[in-house]
Amino acid sequence: MTHRIEASQPAESSYQVRIENFEGPLDLLLHLIKKNEINIYDIPIALIARQYLEYIEAMKTLNLNVAGDFLVMAATLLQIKSKLLLPSDHAAQDEEEGPDPRDELVRRLLEYKAYKEAASRLDEREKMWRELFPRGKASAEPIDSESDEMSLEHVSLFDLVDALQKILDRGSGKRLIEIVPDNLTVRERMNKILELLERKDSVPFAELFDQATHRLVVIVTFLAMLELIRLRVARVFQAKLFGPIVVSRAFSLVPDPAEVDAGDIE
Repeated sequence: MTHRIEASQPAESSYQVRIENFEGPLDLLLHLIKKNEINIYDIPIALIARQYLEYIEAMKTLNLNVAGDFLVMAATLLQIKSKLLLPSDHAAQDEEEGPDPRDELVRRLLEYKAYKEAASRLDEREKMWRELFPRGKASAEPIDSESDEMSLEHVSLFDLVDALQKILDRGSGKRLIEIVPDNLTVRERMNKILELLERKDSVPFAELFDQATHRLVVIVTFLAMLELIRLRVARVFQAKLFGPIVVSRAFSLVPDPAEVDAGDIE
């Protein structure tokens, strides 16, 4: 049986995903540090600032609602970069007056990373505790209906943006007559993904875009997948770091109608 999400859908230009529900600016910096295999104690600010701004622009292009914290961090990176680009005599004076301008950023990153790792350990303990002491049979839902529905399991939003950019680049050289479907909406693409996940337990991320020949279709499909993840209807994971991303269904394929109709999908 195929589950569908029914509700009215305004124009796609008004649809935005609130990325603070997924990741924050420090997550993006840690992603860039990991992706570039950089020593966190010696961050090349020029490189990181450039890539950070590129991600901001990419997220805006995808109609992701960039929170103010991301822009504050962008300004912080540019300020650090400007200090590091001062002439050598000024840089020497600054060195005598205070620490490396990157030190505060490194401290915040290390502190945030420690909190994330601690939270991950607590989450693993919680999962183990639930396996040892499962809930009683009073509930009609499966025991794992909530515990295994991780929004972004081992995959960050920025991993997904990376994967999407590869898909967009894949068709950038094609010059074809592309026709956008009349029924192109986020909700319609959500139902398409649900139908695919009804037939298969999991699919490669790229397979969601096999039939998408128009850039707009690719972007709307991506937004639909993010919405399914946010509603805990789908989940994504990687077998290894920076490996292929796989999309699978969660245990409950029907989201709370109140949550869907409450204006979350705009």
